[in-house]
Amino acid sequence: MTTGTRTAFAAALLLAATALPTSTAAATGEPTHLNGRLPSGATYMMDVPAQWNGTVLLFSHGYTSGPANPAQDAPDDATKALLLQRGYALIGSSYATTGWAVTDAVPDQLATLTAFTERFGTASRTIAWGQSYGGLVTTAIAERHPERIDGSLSLCGLVHGGVANWNSTLDPVFALKTLLAPGTDIPLVNLPDQRTAAAAANTLTAAVETAQATPAGRARIALAAALHNIPGWNQPTQPRPAATDWDAQQAHQYEAVKGLVKLPAFSWRQEAETRAGGNMSWNTGVDYAKLLGQSSVAKEVTELYKEAGLSLKADLATLNRAPRVSADPDAVAWMASTSSFTGELTKPQLAVHTTGDALIPVQAESALKRAVTAAGSASRLRQAYTDNAGHCTFSPAEQVAALHTLEDRLATGRWEGTDAASLNSRATQADPTTPTRYVHYRPTPYLRPFDLAHPADGR
Repeated sequence: MTTGTRTAFAAALLLAATALPTSTAAATGEPTHLNGRLPSGATYMMDVPAQWNGTVLLFSHGYTSGPANPAQDAPDDATKALLLQRGYALIGSSYATTGWAVTDAVPDQLATLTAFTERFGTASRTIAWGQSYGGLVTTAIAERHPERIDGSLSLCGLVHGGVANWNSTLDPVFALKTLLAPGTDIPLVNLPDQRTAAAAANTLTAAVETAQATPAGRARIALAAALHNIPGWNQPTQPRPAATDWDAQQAHQYEAVKGLVKLPAFSWRQEAETRAGGNMSWNTGVDYAKLLGQSSVAKEVTELYKEAGLSLKADLATLNRAPRVSADPDAVAWMASTSSFTGELTKPQLAVHTTGDALIPVQAESALKRAVTAAGSASRLRQAYTDNAGHCTFSPAEQVAALHTLEDRLATGRWEGTDAASLNSRATQADPTTPTRYVHYRPTPYLRPFDLAHPADGR
């Protein structure tokens, strides 16, 4: 059944969806809160102010794993409160499954929108928005179901798409295994179950922890981090290192690399491979010396190799000689068709990213811009950046400012006030109690670009 067929089917069955009783909040001036369940099994949540301004915000939440799968209709409680005060209706679903659930998430989100319309009436404006993996879901809705929305807002989104994501997740663990655990049988792809994934993650993590104790090991960990564009400041709790404090930057990357190995590179990959029917990523044809040269942190790697008295040229040659990973063409086709993009936007999208994101590095925005520009849709996309470390560490003020900026584009047909100064001014007006950190920024190229219009070679 195609995505469009599933969506229509879900909409037709909405009368059978179970909605829990609403409160009497509307009578007291408080928002009406509604929980319900879709025919797919996904739950949904809706919060509608007594004085609704006519705009509904369809929120797509980030990646979840395990049994817990709550519905969300806003990224955080503080931002939710600000939006309800301003009269926005907020809706969102849990998705029917966890993990790489885009084939469930998109129809469940659209079914939630239909359920909202059935219950509260047609909105004068519908905006899709989402964080992290929810940015991928949001962009999928924007590209494939533009008739259902007026515009979209991606926050720290996985906007480079699924194939690029899994390729760039492969590169650092390939480097770690080759340089830190040569001769081991750690499987990097085609993981049959979670037990195998956990064992591989534990073995490689142990090698990384051992390597961190030596200058040579630290240099090689920095090289692996550079192949994923992991920045040297990537958590708000970390002190911001000086631009040439290579040791401090590497120490921060080390923690991020361990986090990458623990979950995305093995556990999350195994779940995604199960959906795709095989391995959907490859590094055949990849020149790792060239990739490092394009990395945002290449200078750090060069300096740490010098400090360690280690030959970077030799290690890159070792990587380039190592046996490569080939993809399953059918798995690539599934990931591309469900989770990658053409860049063909027909409605405006504003994408916002933190500059210090290790999980979805800011260079993902370069991949999106490349795809949108190639598709001739550049006038519909604007991108903005906040100077902060961490994944999705936006303040309520920054998020509301982004929303208002997108709304201006929808109202006037022109992008205005997308520069850092204007966004910060708007953020301060929205909420003077939380940070405003928009900056002028241009990310370096994404190291493994992939979009449906320009697929990469070497599979």
